[in-house]
Amino acid sequence: MLSAEIIAVGSELLTPEKTDSNSLWLTEKLNEAGVEVMLKTIVGDDEARLEETIRDAVKRSDIVITTGGLGPTEDDVTRQVSGRAVGRELVYHDELEADLRERFRRWGREMPEINKRQAYVIEGAEILPNPNGSAVGMKLEIDGKLFVVLPGPPRELKPMYENFVASRVREMAGEVYAKRRILRVSGMGESAVDEVIAPIYKAFENVQTSILFSKSEIEVHLAAKASSEKEVLGILDKLAGKIADALGMAVFATNGETLEEVVGAMLIAEGKTLAVAESCTGGLIGMRLTDVAGSSQYFLEGAVTYSNEAKMRTLGVPEQTLIDHGAVSAETAEAMAEGIRRRAGTDYGISVTGIAGPDGGTVEKPVGTVLIGYADAGKTRSVKFTFPGDRYLIRWRSSQAALDYLRRQMIKAKNAEPSAAAG
Repeated sequence: MLSAEIIAVGSELLTPEKTDSNSLWLTEKLNEAGVEVMLKTIVGDDEARLEETIRDAVKRSDIVITTGGLGPTEDDVTRQVSGRAVGRELVYHDELEADLRERFRRWGREMPEINKRQAYVIEGAEILPNPNGSAVGMKLEIDGKLFVVLPGPPRELKPMYENFVASRVREMAGEVYAKRRILRVSGMGESAVDEVIAPIYKAFENVQTSILFSKSEIEVHLAAKASSEKEVLGILDKLAGKIADALGMAVFATNGETLEEVVGAMLIAEGKTLAVAESCTGGLIGMRLTDVAGSSQYFLEGAVTYSNEAKMRTLGVPEQTLIDHGAVSAETAEAMAEGIRRRAGTDYGISVTGIAGPDGGTVEKPVGTVLIGYADAGKTRSVKFTFPGDRYLIRWRSSQAALDYLRRQMIKAKNAEPSAAAG
């Protein structure tokens, strides 16, 4: 199996304000071609460290890709440092300078002389055209290794890789098809998931399995390679099916779908509609639902009833319920779910009320206490949670719990329906 390294160049990538998104995209593309990314490195605009990083990478990896540092300014050092690292001189190309000057003229400006630096290319390298920017890329092979130098802006890097690099990577990797699958799990911890599924995935020797925690759910990542697309998809389908069977209702997605996408698909499939009443989540559930294209088919109404007055006025929550039990209670959550369902005339109503913090908690109801309400034509229910985390996490986890509670209630209702044969 071929190995690859990605080297992201630029001191700005070492600050809190800038994220190296290129490496994530390139990793996905390399993995799809059957190439395993073994190391990603971010190097600032330091010539000595960058030269050492490139030289070491070319020694140990089959494919090395650098991103960024090809601009015309003094701190853009990738071009000259890459040449030194691979033992090649830089060669000046008059046609690149002419092309740059013509571009600037089309932009209504004269090219600054400093841009002539971008006409230098590593000796023996193939020039990779860049119609989206001023810096060309470079591709060269050294002792069977592929070394690629790409610009940093994603709108320049992505088409350059797809048009001039991807085919060579596939040739080097041979007939290898790599695919990934993500299963999403709710209501279980990381260790509990692994305890159940470890005996399953360990039996699949050619599949890499990773279990990750992500805000409010567990993700099971599966990565497989095979000699044909049909074979690799078959492997992933088989393993994903076994894991889903073992975890049961806790698995809400077997192909990376979000919970709002899953719930939306279920509502469409059943021809049902939904309305949502929110307090502590402040409209987050409605936002997530409407982020999904086509959600107008099933999501009819949302109400953010933050105050007790709004709960009474908009949802018809009885004042006595609030007096006797408080806003954060099962009774209020259920009244909110019933009220929004009645107001909107939907099949389902869900509600959230809780204490997101950092203040407002008590001994009986600490910060993180959240009640989820559910109502349909035949029943009204609620469930209580105590979520850890800061205000953002508590609100997000509450929205996730509400959508998941609806999903589970819909599954239970569907499973309880009498079959046609039983009639």
